[in-house]
Amino acid sequence: MYQQGVGDFKYFVGIHTLEQIATRDDRVCVLNILGGESSAVTPVSHAFSGGNVVFGTAPGKRGQVLKTPAGEVPVYNNVREGLDAGHDFNTGVVYLPPSGVRDGVAELIRVNPRLRKVIIITEKVAVHDAREIRAMAQQAGVDVFGANCLGVADAWNRVRIGGALGGDAPDESLLQGSVAVYSNSGNFTTTIAQYLATEGWGTTTSVSSGKDVYIHFALPEFAYALSNDRRSRAAVVYIEPGGYYEHSLEFTKPVVACVVGRWKAKLTRAVGHAGALAGSGDDAQAKEKWFQQTFGVDEIFTPDNPVVSPRGAVVTNIAHIPLALTRVMELNNRAPDFAPRGDLSLKPWFGDNRGLELPPELDLPVQEAIAPYNHQIAALARQIGRSFPRRPMKDASGVSQMDPTSQITRLHNQSILDSATRPLESNLCQALTGEHNGDNDNILTNVAIAGYLNLHGDSMIAAADAAREAGNAPNVVLSSALAMLGPKRIETARQGVDTLIDLFAQAGLEDARDEDFDLSGIAISDEQAALFCGDKPDPRAEAMLRAIRARGGRSVFLHFIELCDRPLSRDGVLAAIAATLAWGPLMRKRISRTTVRSLPWYLRVYASLIGASADGRRHQPDSYCGVDNEELLNRWSVGEMAYLSLMGERGDDASLYAFQVLTGLLTSNGPGSISAQGCKGAVSSDGPETPQRVQINKAMIGFLSHTGFSHGGAGYEGITFLVDRFRETGLSDAGDAGHGLDLDAMACDYAAQYRQAKQAAKDAGAGRIGAIAGINHPVFKDKPVNRDPREVFIARLFADRDDYNVFHEYYKKLVKALFQTGATRNVFCVNIDGVISALLLKMLWPRFRAGTLDEQALEVAAFTIFLYGRMIGCAAEIDDHINRGKNMDTRTPASRLEMVS
Repeated sequence: MYQQGVGDFKYFVGIHTLEQIATRDDRVCVLNILGGESSAVTPVSHAFSGGNVVFGTAPGKRGQVLKTPAGEVPVYNNVREGLDAGHDFNTGVVYLPPSGVRDGVAELIRVNPRLRKVIIITEKVAVHDAREIRAMAQQAGVDVFGANCLGVADAWNRVRIGGALGGDAPDESLLQGSVAVYSNSGNFTTTIAQYLATEGWGTTTSVSSGKDVYIHFALPEFAYALSNDRRSRAAVVYIEPGGYYEHSLEFTKPVVACVVGRWKAKLTRAVGHAGALAGSGDDAQAKEKWFQQTFGVDEIFTPDNPVVSPRGAVVTNIAHIPLALTRVMELNNRAPDFAPRGDLSLKPWFGDNRGLELPPELDLPVQEAIAPYNHQIAALARQIGRSFPRRPMKDASGVSQMDPTSQITRLHNQSILDSATRPLESNLCQALTGEHNGDNDNILTNVAIAGYLNLHGDSMIAAADAAREAGNAPNVVLSSALAMLGPKRIETARQGVDTLIDLFAQAGLEDARDEDFDLSGIAISDEQAALFCGDKPDPRAEAMLRAIRARGGRSVFLHFIELCDRPLSRDGVLAAIAATLAWGPLMRKRISRTTVRSLPWYLRVYASLIGASADGRRHQPDSYCGVDNEELLNRWSVGEMAYLSLMGERGDDASLYAFQVLTGLLTSNGPGSISAQGCKGAVSSDGPETPQRVQINKAMIGFLSHTGFSHGGAGYEGITFLVDRFRETGLSDAGDAGHGLDLDAMACDYAAQYRQAKQAAKDAGAGRIGAIAGINHPVFKDKPVNRDPREVFIARLFADRDDYNVFHEYYKKLVKALFQTGATRNVFCVNIDGVISALLLKMLWPRFRAGTLDEQALEVAAFTIFLYGRMIGCAAEIDDHINRGKNMDTRTPASRLEMVS
């Protein structure tokens, strides 16, 4: 009846042709039919196949049913009960866990003499169990498919048994044709069928072989059944590394072989499919050669290099299968089964290339998706901003990370080394928007901070001064000020941002700087206008507007609210500035609407922290720290204002640049830092799932309260160390390379003292003495000469500016002297804390030498500069936790607590 097959098998193969694999006469019993996968897949298979599942088993659930579009399928405790109830079947489908598969197959074989086929969906069945299954099946005359497969299907017979071939709509993928499909990958079995239709090829029988270590119905069996199948004119096989099933095969019909997984040859363990770990001689390249020899081709087929023979072709890209098959079949004088359906070109359902200049070949038009995805995408397009999935954030961060090799921290994937080269006003916004400011945004940020910097007559400066007079550290002083900046003081500005988003989001605004944008279609109610306007003119709001115009700043939101007939309020201007800063990232769905709504609060916090670090006497009605308010608004940057607040004087270019570098370096020192944990804990206790409850100022106080003088490294300890070394030297200018000091001698003298102190401590049994602040690092320590890459970057940055620092130079000489005197086993690195100490002390040295800054004031200044930088990183952590975190997710579980006595 059948043609001669491919070779004589030394074992039982009851299936002689592909037509017999999945037929309308097959009746199916499903083990674990109510399991998660089976209960979703079996109803589709049952309905598509005309009702071929007669019953299923689920221990302890006899009497239940699985509802399907083709009727209910009864469920029994075991196979025997189903047979005793009068149900007959010849095919078993196994959805059991790996440990139960052998016993499940044994039950099927033992109680049902009419069993002819078993399809094992379960993956990672033990090799020992697979061998026993094979032995039992051979003895009973049963063919086994799998394991780790998605079953079998037949487009001619309209039958699917086990698994999800064809997905939820098999009719759309299993199109009747002349090509058989065999695949190690279950999902790709369906994909190949879909791809073939783009060249007009339909399918006959599709076999998902699975890719566990042991494949039961493998490629030799498939080739044999293919040769006897009167419907199949050709076949496509998808092959992964591992095993020798494909070696020395002969095919009687054309075949396109897709061999994948070259990269897996570099792995040392299996990934994905358990059998896809190549051994010796069975990797992807070896299998490519096997098929090339079988087909008589010497190269891989690609559209640009269409190497085929009448016997077949070898591809390594699944998308090349349809064209390769067409070329092979042309040589066999075979035409496609039907007209091509669609094509494999990219058809994006959604996209956003605003702000990008793309070449035509990449600027693909968006096409409407098929239902129901088109409705979901339309809803997504109406969504404003990004929505983040929530998860516990106790030991996680979505904004900051530290490279364990270089110790370089990144904030929103931006290196702090790059942040060190950016102005402070840009870093302030990047922490929240994820993007650095352009010139226009810097203008708006500078004006926003200057507009709220002077706290004259404000309860915030009164609280800060009271804390200062009580002898508190700078973090407590600033916390006292922030306690006065509660939600009631910022709510109007936040509502204003919300209103601007609602008014402009659907109007198609792309560029918030576009003051020529057509506003005629945007109407604002009196209630909405009250968020931006006051009953009488506000001189501070008017001054901010004048400053923005004088600086050349642009904002469609400012232009819009200026059209109101009433005078603008300061909070109204702040809301418009915040909306402008965040508009681009918001529309690109990089940040959430919650972030934008809180941006005015963050700007007020930044301004208040900088302002409150100067005592109340320096806040006057018309000036701040001796500088006229109008001048600050019209000309000053945030970096200049922060330097003025801390130093009480205008900074020169060199000092301002060093200040910028310092604050950039201090932006973040890693997501696990104490200060970050403090602010995240404050957010978590408020319940970030309800962001309206979260108080930004309280979260910032959490950062401040968790920050100590030595937090973030040994910045102040480094200053103390350097002051002790240089106190009696007579050094006047730390930036003068001609200072006249013998740094080599100074370094050698101290290194000798340090070595003697180490030896004395060792002789006295006292153990180690304290480390030298600013040198050595646990990561950069094992080379003959060690360098901290962050210190290397900063040294080069200042060298390019011809900006000399005697303290930094001394550190570099000291690490060499310590090695030369035998105090250290190699040349230690100057670490980032040493760099920070050197930069800080150089900035403060003139005032220290002049006697206007004592060592306590040095400590305060060093601490406050750290707070300036770290407030940026903590703002990012606060916002990240609001968007991603869960309520109380920073708690330590009780099971991990311990009692210490």
